[in-house]
Amino acid sequence: TMAAMAAALRGPGRRFRWRTQALAGGVRGAARGVAGQQDYDLLVIGGGSGGLACAKEAAQLGRKVAVVDYVEPSPQGTKWGLGGTCVNVGCIPKKLMHQAALLGGMIQDAHHYGWEVAQPIRHDWRKMAEAVQNHVKSLNWGHRVQLQDRKVKYFNIKASFINKHTVCGIAKSGKETLLSADHIVIATGGRPRYPTHIEGALEYGITSDDIFWLKESPGKTLVVGASYVALECAGFLTGIGLDTTVMMRSIPLRGFDQQMSSLVMEHMESHGTQFLRGCIPTCIKKLPDGQLQVTWEDRTSGKKDTGIFDTVLWAIGRIPETRNLNLKEVGVNINPENQKIIVDAQDITSVPHIYAIGDVAEGRPELTPTAIMAGKLLAQRLFGQSSDLMDYNNVPTTVFTPLEYGCVGLSEEEAVAHHGQEHIEVYHAYYKPLEFTVAERDASQCYIKMVCLREPPQLVLGLHFLGPNAGEVTQGFALGIKCGASYAQVMRTVGIHPTCSEEVVKLRISKRSGLDPTVTGCG
Repeated sequence: TMAAMAAALRGPGRRFRWRTQALAGGVRGAARGVAGQQDYDLLVIGGGSGGLACAKEAAQLGRKVAVVDYVEPSPQGTKWGLGGTCVNVGCIPKKLMHQAALLGGMIQDAHHYGWEVAQPIRHDWRKMAEAVQNHVKSLNWGHRVQLQDRKVKYFNIKASFINKHTVCGIAKSGKETLLSADHIVIATGGRPRYPTHIEGALEYGITSDDIFWLKESPGKTLVVGASYVALECAGFLTGIGLDTTVMMRSIPLRGFDQQMSSLVMEHMESHGTQFLRGCIPTCIKKLPDGQLQVTWEDRTSGKKDTGIFDTVLWAIGRIPETRNLNLKEVGVNINPENQKIIVDAQDITSVPHIYAIGDVAEGRPELTPTAIMAGKLLAQRLFGQSSDLMDYNNVPTTVFTPLEYGCVGLSEEEAVAHHGQEHIEVYHAYYKPLEFTVAERDASQCYIKMVCLREPPQLVLGLHFLGPNAGEVTQGFALGIKCGASYAQVMRTVGIHPTCSEEVVKLRISKRSGLDPTVTGCG
């Protein structure tokens, strides 16, 4: 139990059952474990998606495993439990709040379908936030239980290396614990970036680390950034009825297909999200009434402007959690540009028995499912006689903006860059989901495109789907694309009628033909 563990830890320098040393001080002198037996077969630093998956898989393979996890409170003081970004301040609360916003839209549709709904409809942030937070807390508990069930030792301590096989962890109380292992996996992920050069940014701004844990409604919100995090947050804030503005320096959804990104933005704009394009904030001041006065500059004209908001949300990228690990001391190389850990295809760092997986590793997609799979595969290579490597090609993903954008494979820009315009065929369609018809919803941004090689059988290089339930649609087609599907095979696939997914297997019109890609009727 935790109480017994704490009692045992009070005796400085004492060894206990799991052969950990707890020291009140002078840890460096006690740094053992370079030669000789280690405490654990595997030590995982970071209890997020990748780290937990790796630890649980290794334990299943009969190894002695420990996980250390520690959440540094955000500058605004927000903290959370075991499970990492996705569970606590990422995918899970984000999707639930996205769902809350979608329900608002469905209530608007309902009267077209014969439901008498009392107007006006109001949204209660407190109620939603409490429900979302309770679900997240249940997931934290679930992770604790899973680790216990698999006999994985969990330490809520902040770890840093003291030698190549040993880390020192500091608990909230200041108590220090030494842990050594044959293999060490770094899976510390990242945290949102603050523009500390902007006056008032740190004091008055919040990030995605805070938004899901707010007790009260954020009110009129300025979202700074054009990442998927920025657009998803702005989308659900608008959807639950809040006045929301997105300030973007340059292009939306960098790294994604730009035609699709423009349509995502167009849809958001036509549904009430305001956009300040080509602008950068220069200063935030708190007014006597508690509101925030934001000054920004238009990058083209150089003109300055100001606005008043209740909340400013920074969504301008993430920084890997590598700074406090003492990596230099043990020779783990990082990319000085972005602070990410340099790894090879086997997730090995510059130190042979130290590995890095997930967002903290250089050149990996910042996605939960890739971190989970990479973690499992790494454990299998280390302890299960496997040689399988993680394949980062054709990884599907979805941006949960009000109109969802799912994609797998190459963007049109990437396909053209790799193969040349003349070797690419793009099939596309604007379609109208059946659900939108009776509700008289605007479907002008519902769009699909499939990027293929031009030479028969026309291998599918990328699929891009903008519309309701994009994640569900894209997941299904991702298997086909992973298996090397050709356009010819997609065309021989029978659609399920009436669905949005079937529009993918009915893509007949190429961009090259110049024909109108708007779908009409059931044909």
